Amino acid sequence: MDSIDLSEQAPERAEAEHGSALVDRAVAAVVVDPSRPVLGYNRFAGPWVEGPLRPRPDVEAFPSGHPLPPSLRTWLAYDSGMLERHDWFDEHGALAPRTLGEIATEEYGEGWGSCFEPFSALFGECFLLPGGSDSRRILSVGPDGERDELGEYPVFALDVDDLPYAVLMYPGFDVYLAETAGVLPPDDRPGYDSLKHDPRYASRMAAHARGRLKGEYDLLCLP
Repeated sequence: MDSIDLSEQAPERAEAEHGSALVDRAVAAVVVDPSRPVLGYNRFAGPWVEGPLRPRPDVEAFPSGHPLPPSLRTWLAYDSGMLERHDWFDEHGALAPRTLGEIATEEYGEGWGSCFEPFSALFGECFLLPGGSDSRRILSVGPDGERDELGEYPVFALDVDDLPYAVLMYPGFDVYLAETAGVLPPDDRPGYDSLKHDPRYASRMAAHARGRLKGEYDLLCLP
């Protein structure tokens, strides 16, 4: 298939596929039925909205001081409940990041967690997101707050099916949220990193790969 140059697309169309504009589309989809499950295959993720809406427009930065990405600020202006259920906040309502190793240990146990822990410094502040059956999704702020040209931080998949891997899966919370909400159809190409082939997101994926993994899209987490 021939690649598509984003510069040749209508500006409005290109903008709608990224950042806050894309999250606005995801919010609109959730508003239609906020009680529907976040994940159709995993009831433990819960509904998109549980109880009254709990917007958090006051949250502007991570504890490290790095700014929230525009997509996350847009979502938090709508609701914070889904992220609260995935341990994004402490008992005082402040953002509570964990390390890669801490999340892996809690989700997979001490054995697999010990594989990911030595690589925690590469991922900086991490936050668990709903997604996957045996795999997991994390938003990674990075050791130095590395962002792409839209100010977005990458989302990685963690997998321990055969070997412990961290794989760059989404170029930002915007694309993760839109795909999870059904605004973007799931990419049918094989591999967690299939969006590197999508002409809409390839440049953002490549930027994160260069900034985080020396140009690679996955990291084998074996000490």
